[in-house]
Amino acid sequence: MKESSEMSEISQESAGSSRFHMIDVGAKVPTRRRAVASGRIWVGEEAYSRIRSGKMPKGDLLALAEVAGVQAAKRASEFIPLCHPLGLDQVLVRFEFEPENFALRAICEAVATAKTGVEMEALAGAQAALLSVYDLTKGVNPALWISDLHLELKEGGKSGVWAHPGKETVCGPFTKEKKSDSAVNEWAGISASVITSSDRVSKGLAEDRSGPTAVRWLQDKGVSVSRSIVVADEIEGLANAILERTSGTARVDVLVISGGTGLGPRDVTPESLAHAAAQVGSRMPFRKIPGVGELLRSGGSRHTPTAWLSRSEGAFLGRTLVILLPGSPKAVVEGLEQLQKLIPHLLQMSRGGGHS
Repeated sequence: MKESSEMSEISQESAGSSRFHMIDVGAKVPTRRRAVASGRIWVGEEAYSRIRSGKMPKGDLLALAEVAGVQAAKRASEFIPLCHPLGLDQVLVRFEFEPENFALRAICEAVATAKTGVEMEALAGAQAALLSVYDLTKGVNPALWISDLHLELKEGGKSGVWAHPGKETVCGPFTKEKKSDSAVNEWAGISASVITSSDRVSKGLAEDRSGPTAVRWLQDKGVSVSRSIVVADEIEGLANAILERTSGTARVDVLVISGGTGLGPRDVTPESLAHAAAQVGSRMPFRKIPGVGELLRSGGSRHTPTAWLSRSEGAFLGRTLVILLPGSPKAVVEGLEQLQKLIPHLLQMSRGGGHS
């Protein structure tokens, strides 16, 4: 009995002294998780030209590097000690050419229905793709440079949507010249305004958190935000505020309205937009974009099942893109992240410069 007791004490002491352990995710419910990571390899002018023309000594370099990225994402847990093994639903690896830097940018997107995130899988995929390019290019130029590996975006779980707050660095040994902000930022030159629709906030009974959140998100993209105001949940007042920002000298390219998209008796934001459109009639064309509302509800439902009940929508009133979002800061960020790639494209299309 004494020996058994001593062994028990030793076992407990050993277990308690362990400095490493995997996080227990057993109680969590599997949800759809997605992560996007990227990195860059600077290859120099000669190697860059040969890669683009498909004249590298070892064959189709990028195709093989993409396969290497997929393999690494699938096996991330084998070489990252405390990374959970995951059954991945999808892995996508692709490259973008950067002629101004003689560089290639590797992008890896990993998706899984799991109890924990897929950030490490995405990062492993991007890094392995870059290392494969390194291996297949070093015979042409041994002075290669890998940099900027980082997580760009993750979705799923209790944190919802997260995007990297920093800006990509553009530095390396083969850069011809730094890109100007207007060359790399498709948001440059876009103007916006934000309206918060809320009785409580307009009466000073609550703090406006969603409006400033939308302003910060837009400003981080380089958008010029003229002003942010709060309006009570009244159709006439909100419609007037909409018209002020969609016509005349105060017109903006994008108008974001937060709040009033639910089914409560005072949720009247969609009705206010329709009322504003009716007031101007044919003088300002009103075109709804059904896909925007569908995308917002579909994306929001991954984190909040009741998002399907939201009446979020997008429309053009005249030349202004109007986006209606729910009234929480979290929903505002998630909604704008869902539309991040679409907003500049929609504005370009409205000006006759793009194709659907």
